[in-house]
Amino acid sequence: MSNIVAIVGRPNVGKSTFFNRMVGGREAIVDEVSGVTRDRHYGTAEWNGKSFTLIDTGGYIHGSEDVFEEAIRNQVSIAIEEADVIVFVVDVETGLTDMDQAVAHLLRQSNREVLLAVNKVDNNQRVNDATEFYALGLGEYFCISSINGSGTGDLLDKLAENLTAAPVEEASEIPRLAIVGRPNVGKSSLVNALLGEEKHIVTPIAGTTRDAVNSRYNKFGHDFMLVDTAGLRKKGKVHEDLEFYSVMRTVKAIENCDVCVLMLDAEHGFEAQDMNIFRLAQRNKKGIVILVNKWDLVEKDTYTASAFEKVIRKKIEPFTDVPILFISVLNKQRIMDAVNTAARVAENRRKKVATSALNEWIEPLLERNPPPSVRGLHIKIKYVTQLPIYTPTFAFFCNHPQHVKDPYKRFLENRLRESFDFEGVPISIVFRKK
Repeated sequence: MSNIVAIVGRPNVGKSTFFNRMVGGREAIVDEVSGVTRDRHYGTAEWNGKSFTLIDTGGYIHGSEDVFEEAIRNQVSIAIEEADVIVFVVDVETGLTDMDQAVAHLLRQSNREVLLAVNKVDNNQRVNDATEFYALGLGEYFCISSINGSGTGDLLDKLAENLTAAPVEEASEIPRLAIVGRPNVGKSSLVNALLGEEKHIVTPIAGTTRDAVNSRYNKFGHDFMLVDTAGLRKKGKVHEDLEFYSVMRTVKAIENCDVCVLMLDAEHGFEAQDMNIFRLAQRNKKGIVILVNKWDLVEKDTYTASAFEKVIRKKIEPFTDVPILFISVLNKQRIMDAVNTAARVAENRRKKVATSALNEWIEPLLERNPPPSVRGLHIKIKYVTQLPIYTPTFAFFCNHPQHVKDPYKRFLENRLRESFDFEGVPISIVFRKK
């Protein structure tokens, strides 16, 4: 079961700063101008042993206050339907506003766990000022400062209490392939082409797909479940916010699949949202295949494909061992190659390498390239084995595991990939005390 945490609130209260602190990097652009967040930002975080996907709803809209208010209400309504926990951020500097009241009204009516975070509280006077937010009727609140991190620990403790521990992933009998990507890149068209029927409505309008739909694919020696994740549903009074709904559905599909088939639009290239999806699949240890669709629409010469591929691989470093195919769903060009590649990646993700084979492999490698010494300590790797869990994870047993540096770990990962073919699959390397 996936844990999804949505950060909501009016523009310029510090949602993106809070998001950056939680995921450990400056992934979202932060600016003093209201509504600067345009792309959806989502990342993974962990606290007290609970992992979760964090979504920064951002401003995403621009214009009058009326436009802001309507769009924010839409996003809050979607978060109520799709998220497990909602963090409602308000600003102690500005104080309580009508828009805060409107958001709180929606949240009070939901049955979701809501954590109220009063941001920019960085002195005792502001602690006193924060008491006015009791008027929102959401009970206990947390005084935080997203800039310096004060108060976020207590907020995360409470957040973790409301999350489920991730179950140990088990191999499903039939691999699940999630077709993911930005709206209108051809996801539904690909599913229709593979199934040989117009199962999904396809229009030039982005966001036509209303539900993530599962379809069994059993042809040409393959048997797997296809999941079309365009994922925009219309429920109740929720108005359409294409990007936000698309993200919510994509997150859930990625976390519950075996292989993530990431579709790009050849005319737009590899954009920020594509990188978000790629990194989320990588962090969740899913197999990944990149399909560049609408390749028939691109003017090209002998070197166009290789140049395009080089740009993508540069952006996805350091995990570049990913198959990239150039296809045209409309002309049915290379779509069977895409199926065969996705099936191969699914097999790679389930691959088990015998301990004897691993140790035969590591012995000559260590003779040629032993781990570098650290402060006079000579690191000796005794043996290696693949751990009995679903995603490929290799344990190297040695005398000083804490002193093995990341460059050497990447070296071992690259040699593993060369020798045992884990194309398209993130692998983990751990060092343990012998």
